[in-house]
Amino acid sequence: MPEKQSVLTLITGADKGIGFETAMELGRLGQHILVGSRDKSRGFRAVKRLHQQRIKSDLMILDVTSAASIRAVADRIRNQFGYLNILINNAGVAFDHHESALTMSIETIRRDFDVNFFGLIQVTQAMVPLLLKADHAKIINVSSNMGSLDLASDPTSQFYNVSSLGYQASKAAVNSATITFSKTLAHVGITVNAVNPGYTATDFGGRFGGTQTVQQGAARIVSLARDLDSEVTGTFSENAGKLPW
Repeated sequence: MPEKQSVLTLITGADKGIGFETAMELGRLGQHILVGSRDKSRGFRAVKRLHQQRIKSDLMILDVTSAASIRAVADRIRNQFGYLNILINNAGVAFDHHESALTMSIETIRRDFDVNFFGLIQVTQAMVPLLLKADHAKIINVSSNMGSLDLASDPTSQFYNVSSLGYQASKAAVNSATITFSKTLAHVGITVNAVNPGYTATDFGGRFGGTQTVQQGAARIVSLARDLDSEVTGTFSENAGKLPW
C-alpha cells in the first residue's frame, strides 16, 4: 500500500481532453492518477504520456455505463491501494446535437443520461467506501453551465435560446446529485462540488471548436482538487466564480 501522504485520484474519461489535462496537471502536483478510460488503446496512450512526464499513473479500464466495469475498478483500487482521496466524475457525452425537443428521440436522451447522470451515480456509489478510507476525500462532478435552470430560464442569458434537451437535462440532474451527495456526505467530511469547465477546444466542443484552451477548461477542477484541506462543499462554480443552479 502506498504511503499515506500519496494522494490517489481517479478521473473518469481521462484519456483525452479536459480529463487528460486534469490528470496531467494534478500529476505534476504529485498526485497519483488513476486514468479511467473506456477505450484500452487510448487509455494506454494517455498513461504512457503521463509516465513520460514522470507522473505516477495507472490505467483503469472503466465504462461508466457498465456496473460490472465499475465494480472491477473499485475492487482493483481496494486491493491495490486500499483507499481513494479524490473522485473526479469527468466522463460526459452529448448525443442530441441541438435537435428540437419536439422531435428528439427518447433513446437519444437516455444515451445522454446513461453516461452523464446514471454513470456518475454508479461510479460515486461504488467509490464512496474507498473515499471513506482516506484521511481527506472529495468528489468533483464536471457539470455544465448549460445545466443551470436559472440561466436556461433567464431571457437575458446566452443560454435562453439553446435547445439541447438530453444534454441540458442530464447536467441539471448532475447538479441535483451534487447537492444531494454533498448533504449526504457532509457528516463524514467528504466534500462534493460541481464545476463548469466552459466551452473548451476539445473533441467534445464539436465543429465550433470551443472558445478557450484545455488548460482553462481544467483550471477550476484542478483548483478544487489540489486543495485537500478545503471544506467548500455543495457548490457550482467556474473559473469566474459561483454559478446559479
